[in-house]
Amino acid sequence: MKRFHVHVGVRDLSESIRFYSALFGAQPSVRKDDYAKWMLDDPRVNFAISTRALRAGVDHLGIQAESSAELDEIGIRLAQADVSTQPQKAAACCYAKSDKYWTLDPQNVAWESFHTLDSVPVFGEDTREKVEAPKSACCGPVG
Repeated sequence: MKRFHVHVGVRDLSESIRFYSALFGAQPSVRKDDYAKWMLDDPRVNFAISTRALRAGVDHLGIQAESSAELDEIGIRLAQADVSTQPQKAAACCYAKSDKYWTLDPQNVAWESFHTLDSVPVFGEDTREKVEAPKSACCGPVG
């Protein structure tokens, strides 16, 4: 079963952790000096915040697949829709190693479809090819 993903850029991590912990009724499952993440089941969402965004607010949206097969299915659907994608294998980003596809919706909102393979000890920065979009705070497509 897939999980919705939201990444929000924040100015004050501690203040934001306090707010979102109250909102979700749970503490983050991952907490670093510049990043926090909640893996919630109700609602089923991977909600991440970081101080690495160029500006505060929603940085990108996504779908987290639980398997490589689910991720491949998303990639096939995007290809069938004739949507440009940027595939990445074993990208190190947001304290995780993931296979992923980046794409843009018609409003230029960056969408990350990914399957997490492992954790990594640093925030990381995956290699990105030129895509027509503004730079994302979290290892997304760059313009």
